[in-house]
Amino acid sequence: MKFLSWEIQLPDEPGRKNGTAGVDAYLLDWGEEGTKKVRPAVVICPGGGYRHLSPREGEPVAMQYLAMGCHAFVLRYSIAPARFPTALRQLALLMAQIREHSREWLVDPERIVVSGFSAGGHLACSLGAFWNREFVWGPLGLGAEEVRPAAMILSYPVITSGPFCHAGSFENLLGEEAGDKEKRNLVSLERQVGPHTPSTFLWHTAADNSVPVQNSLLLAQALAECGVSIELHIYPEGCHGLSLATEDTSSGKENMVEPRCQGWIGLAGEWLKGI
Repeated sequence: MKFLSWEIQLPDEPGRKNGTAGVDAYLLDWGEEGTKKVRPAVVICPGGGYRHLSPREGEPVAMQYLAMGCHAFVLRYSIAPARFPTALRQLALLMAQIREHSREWLVDPERIVVSGFSAGGHLACSLGAFWNREFVWGPLGLGAEEVRPAAMILSYPVITSGPFCHAGSFENLLGEEAGDKEKRNLVSLERQVGPHTPSTFLWHTAADNSVPVQNSLLLAQALAECGVSIELHIYPEGCHGLSLATEDTSSGKENMVEPRCQGWIGLAGEWLKGI
């Protein structure tokens, strides 16, 4: 395995100084003599309510995707006080960078997947909803196909700004515009997905008291109405922010270990084989 790390800097816009994101890349078979195996890549967006980034949803998850035979990239995107669409453009730019280096890194450019947790799930799904919109790729000097995700894996994602919203995520994402109805509708992703949105794997727990399960249910319904392929798993128990739901990602908290939810990563791996 080869580990790489770099920073992503967006071009500044008039009256707006954009922030810097970090990338940690875990590449299988990188540079090995005679190795020509081209693999899928998974871009991981940790959660944290657009206020912080959870390390439990970064590298430990990357290790699981590596074990499945995928390259893994963890995006440390900009959080508050950065505002929408800064993090989205950072994710889009990373997608384009991976495609640009796909031959060197042995990445299949048609199988670059986004995987997001909680607010990171909102970010990942935002790319699935908006990859074909000029406001995402235009300021980056890119084209839509350069930033398009092949599929999405969303873990207890923040989706709706409606009655079942996680209020803090949208306050951090939109700042002083959090009360603007038009802006809130724009980032309420069940309203924005369409036939262009890629196939999606979703999981949530019915007992989630932070980001209600209705977030995933609303998204699944919207995707189904658009004819987008979905796989949805709802677990009866488990708190918010489980990550892999194992001892390794529990940070010593008993409620972060949930054996009934630990199978989600294996199910996602099987699903990925069909992408």
